[in-house]
Amino acid sequence: MSREVHYEIFRRQGAKGGWVMHDAVNQRDAAIAAAQSLMTNNQATGVKVVKESYDNDTGAYQSLKIFEDGHNKMKVEAAKEDQPSALPCFKPDDLYSYHSRSTMARLLGEYLARQRLTVTELIHRGDALEQLEATESTYQHAIQKVAVAQASSTQMPVQKIVKSLQDLTTKAMNRVYRDEKRDYFPKAQEGQFAALARTLAEDGDKTYLFNGALAHYLADADGWNEKLMRLLSILKEAEKDKDVADVLLGTVDSIGAEILAGSAALHELIGKSENLGAALWVLVHLFLGQPMEGANDAITAVTRHFKTDDLPAARTAVAGRILAELKSVKRLCPDSLVDELKTLRRIANKLVLGQGKYLSHEDLIGAFTLRSKRLVTNEMVGEHLIEAGGINEKLERLLLIEENIIGNENKRQLATFFAPIITSPGFEQYYLFAKTPVMERLQRLVDLQARVMRSGFQDLQKQEICDALDKVACEVDSRAKLLDSIDARPAGPVEKAVAILRLMTGATLTEGRLSERARGMILTHMGKPGFMTGYAAHMAKTKGINPDADAAMNELMATLEKAGITTEAGLKAIAA
Repeated sequence: MSREVHYEIFRRQGAKGGWVMHDAVNQRDAAIAAAQSLMTNNQATGVKVVKESYDNDTGAYQSLKIFEDGHNKMKVEAAKEDQPSALPCFKPDDLYSYHSRSTMARLLGEYLARQRLTVTELIHRGDALEQLEATESTYQHAIQKVAVAQASSTQMPVQKIVKSLQDLTTKAMNRVYRDEKRDYFPKAQEGQFAALARTLAEDGDKTYLFNGALAHYLADADGWNEKLMRLLSILKEAEKDKDVADVLLGTVDSIGAEILAGSAALHELIGKSENLGAALWVLVHLFLGQPMEGANDAITAVTRHFKTDDLPAARTAVAGRILAELKSVKRLCPDSLVDELKTLRRIANKLVLGQGKYLSHEDLIGAFTLRSKRLVTNEMVGEHLIEAGGINEKLERLLLIEENIIGNENKRQLATFFAPIITSPGFEQYYLFAKTPVMERLQRLVDLQARVMRSGFQDLQKQEICDALDKVACEVDSRAKLLDSIDARPAGPVEKAVAILRLMTGATLTEGRLSERARGMILTHMGKPGFMTGYAAHMAKTKGINPDADAAMNELMATLEKAGITTEAGLKAIAA
């Protein structure tokens, strides 16, 4: 059995705060050390580390808490977090409630995946229950976990709760065994379930009997695909018989949700995928009700029903699976961070279309923020930068990451990788001594500065990066004497001002000291006698028009505004 293991670090704030995932790492010692550091630095009132084992065969996770510490003890909340919650059960019928079935799905998820069983089938089929009893460790372990969860909120000893639960489950199992022996469960095949629902309408055990009939109908299905197709065939009966449509739809939706909530079933239904990103892409289309070429019959059929919103519980289950996979530590595209980012962006853009009653905006943001957090670690970004061919490619790679992640803290973390690059001797040497033309190098710095300003970095980080880029640009100008050479030309003030304006409006000068110097030079030339007369003549020569004084002034003010010079400053310079 192939397994992938990672360790999730949770923290708690305040006396009544809930657990919040802080980080996920691959090393046990590193996870525990990080949790201890949170406590040492007073960043949490409680911490814990949970080992998550991913089974590649079943597609399911198994959780085990390996470390916990905290200033305030929160036994009730901690137990509820670590153990599957369950409502107290007092009679066998309680085990058929929604909450009990949900608890069984969590406790027995791996076992059910191996047996290709849903919870509804398990609790309505004697052969399935006998097989579970035979795997004594799985059965007993599930009961013990429920008992521990319940004991945390009562004064009753765990051993007594275990005995009560064992008695209760034994009664429930014996009931199923007894009902099978006396043929209490009705037999039904495809095309007969509408009639069965009508027959059972007044029976006190109608839900138990109808689900039992469905469980036995699905028993000999060959795999999840056939099982799902058998379920969906029942919906055709609902279309023909409106009187029992709600019963049929509700039952099929409930069992369909049990199938689609399990990653093992989805792995089989989707088929072999190149990576997690490709599998998620299929799931997203399924959730949105958008068919994909090459999908099998069951997925195609479910997609049609999702499009018409016939199966809300099943659709909710798929939404939950998408969020769970996004929050997992498994890479979308293990071989390339660039492909990972592009896939993440593509999935995000697609999922935005489906946010609403099944997928909240907050859940989406939370999932993508957590995945983004794993893409800006020192290890991940470091490996990505090592593959870069040079200074410019490193910056391009960082900006690509920035454009495809979300979360203020993630952006702040990523910004810390910029400073060592743009303040390094290699960066300065490249822009000062590269063989590429000076104008091209300056335009590249302007482009970098503009992209940083458009980014989601914190304002202070933006300013620091932009100042560093402007400093290099000033040194490039100083070495090449670009502005000085314009000022030294044997030309009039209009030609000199226009030349510098072209640099400003042509995105050649970085914002900061370099642009301020250029603006000062422009205003100085504008203050020379006869500037406006000369500017009008310049327009006549270059544009082939003879503007009047107002037209020339308006055109000049518009150009100055593009260069970052206000109309007021321009008029003052001319008046002087």
